[in-house]
Amino acid sequence: MKSLENHFLIAMPSMDDPFFKRSVAYICEHNDDGAMGLVLTHPINVTVGELLDQIDIDNDKSNSASGQAVLAGGPVKVDRGFVLHSPKRGFTSSQALSSELMITTSKDVLETLTRDDAPEAFIITLGYAGWSKGQLEQELLDNAWLVVEADANLIFNTPVEERWEKAVKMLGIDVAQLSLQAGHA
Repeated sequence: MKSLENHFLIAMPSMDDPFFKRSVAYICEHNDDGAMGLVLTHPINVTVGELLDQIDIDNDKSNSASGQAVLAGGPVKVDRGFVLHSPKRGFTSSQALSSELMITTSKDVLETLTRDDAPEAFIITLGYAGWSKGQLEQELLDNAWLVVEADANLIFNTPVEERWEKAVKMLGIDVAQLSLQAGHA
């Protein structure tokens, strides 16, 4: 199977796991050892400004980024933060995921988020979603997920509560047409 890096996993309506129900996950890494992604659809009751306060990083509460919700990125290592951001030079630890997206766990990006030198767009997640070797491939065979190429516009410019439906529409599918039954030709 080809790598699903820089793709969205869109939960099928039949997904009953409360964490992944109606979720969209961005796949950061996918190889023979498994996959790692960030769920983009579950805000938690913490803002960027509050999170920065908790980790003793000065921030400007008057900046709109300060009020942005932090997301639950997945059930694994929920004490670890990830910043998915638009490309910006000067952050030594940010890794390019595509021409439109970079990821980091480094403090240097966090320090800029409510300043003028911040990346143009970003989201913060706590935790990540992980799949062991072959697990994601099996879930795809089990009809748990739809797959579409990632779009930074959905990540940065679509309200959280609209991301699942918009991701489904990227496939050219009406949500009402999705079947709960798995079928394999």
